[in-house]
Amino acid sequence: MEKLGKKYYRYIKAKNKWMAVTISRSFKDISLSFAKHPVTNDITILKNEDAIKKSVINLVRTRLNERFFNNLIGTSVDDTLFEIGNSDVFSFLEEEITTLLNNFELRILLRSVEIENPDDTNDLNIKITYDIVGLPFPTQNIEFILQPTRV
Repeated sequence: MEKLGKKYYRYIKAKNKWMAVTISRSFKDISLSFAKHPVTNDITILKNEDAIKKSVINLVRTRLNERFFNNLIGTSVDDTLFEIGNSDVFSFLEEEITTLLNNFELRILLRSVEIENPDDTNDLNIKITYDIVGLPFPTQNIEFILQPTRV
């Protein structure tokens, strides 16, 4: 571990390259449900792995061009829910999610992205495996299902 300025860095080997990674002490975020904390009457706070998990899911569920001033954030996952799934579409989506998370979620070191389509449905089962950078948590797994809906 090396101290440069006010930040601590550690060096890890990823994809056969040595990278300097910032070591953080903790991560905090507000809950998007805006639930009230029973004691403080303030908005509930998500910490560490819960905050990162919500951020990863929000990034994957964001559509392209949905965020103002940065139209690169997002995926076309929701647009493919009505298409007939095949391995080409799934590999494209896996690559798109991998690129998105590597570029916009710097608190994680992505291990894998897997997409499955159960038979006779338009659902997508998405499984994301990652490590949290700078905190001694075990490898995290997120699994969620996207279903097509009509408004």
